[in-house]
Amino acid sequence: MSKDVIPLYVADVSAFTKTLRKSLSDQDNLPGHAAMMALVAKAAGFQNHQHLKATKPAEDSALDELALKRALRVFDDTGRMFRWPKWTKVQGLCLWSFWARMPAHQDMSEKEVNEILKSGLSFDDHVLLRRSLIDHKLCERTIDGRVYRRIEQRPTPEALALMKRLKER
Repeated sequence: MSKDVIPLYVADVSAFTKTLRKSLSDQDNLPGHAAMMALVAKAAGFQNHQHLKATKPAEDSALDELALKRALRVFDDTGRMFRWPKWTKVQGLCLWSFWARMPAHQDMSEKEVNEILKSGLSFDDHVLLRRSLIDHKLCERTIDGRVYRRIEQRPTPEALALMKRLKER
């Protein structure tokens, strides 16, 4: 079993304990670790332990409004970046808009990546962005630098909000 910490919020402890007690009384003997985790997850209102594990707690899904506000400041009215942000966190957030422009599951040459980056910039430092995409693990490249590929992953809530607001401009 993994040692990942999985937070559990129970709104009604009374209903939780009643459900858990009923589930335990239906068992012939004391359940094992995995079965017990499944019973606890079900008592808390989840389908199973995997459903609980996949559900993020409410506090994690709250947007970092300050970072989002600072990221929006570096884009002009057309959605093009006109300056590089100072904060590393904001830099990483801004890179998601360039990540979204890159085709999924497709190898690209450095020239193709440069074209994508230049189309979203109004300052002349696409090399900085290309390196930052690698550093922030949004893109990967071969050792010789000939082939680039977007790393497929789920954007953060802040990144989704940024891309949505930039699209509205």
